Order: sequence, then structure tokens, then C-alpha cells
Amino acid sequence: MDIPEDLIVLERAAEEQRARLAGLDGEEFDAQHRAWRAAAQAAQAAIADHAKVSGQSAEGVESAVKRAVRQAEEDPAG
Repeated sequence: MDIPEDLIVLERAAEEQRARLAGLDGEEFDAQHRAWRAAAQAAQAAIADHAKVSGQSAEGVESAVKRAVRQAEEDPAG
């Protein structure tokens, strides 16, 4: 499955926002949690739109995007 780069960028941004939650509490946690949720919602909306336009299942597109993000993180040349 060919995954558009913009979906990978959005998913990576959501994961980066989630990772920033570590060690936070109180208002800092709440603010970061909102930032993560906004990034995750943007990624999910883009995935759903791509799935609809391409005729693929949203679950399949989401799995492929997550796999692509993991592979890019594991690739020392990437």
C-alpha cells in the first residue's frame, strides 16, 4: 500500500506530542494532553479522508501509516 507522506508526517507529529506527556503532571499534563489529542485527531481525520478517497479501509490505512512511521524510526539512514 502506497502511503502519502503527509499521513506519515501527521502520525509522527501525534506520536511526538504523546511522548512529551512523560513526566508531566497537573496543568502541564493537561495542556500537553490537549496538544496530543489535537494532533491525533488531525492524523485520524486525514487517514479517514485518504481511506474514503482511495476506497481502502480506514483500519488498513491506519495500520500501514503506523508501520511506515515505525520503519522510518528504525531505519538508521532515515
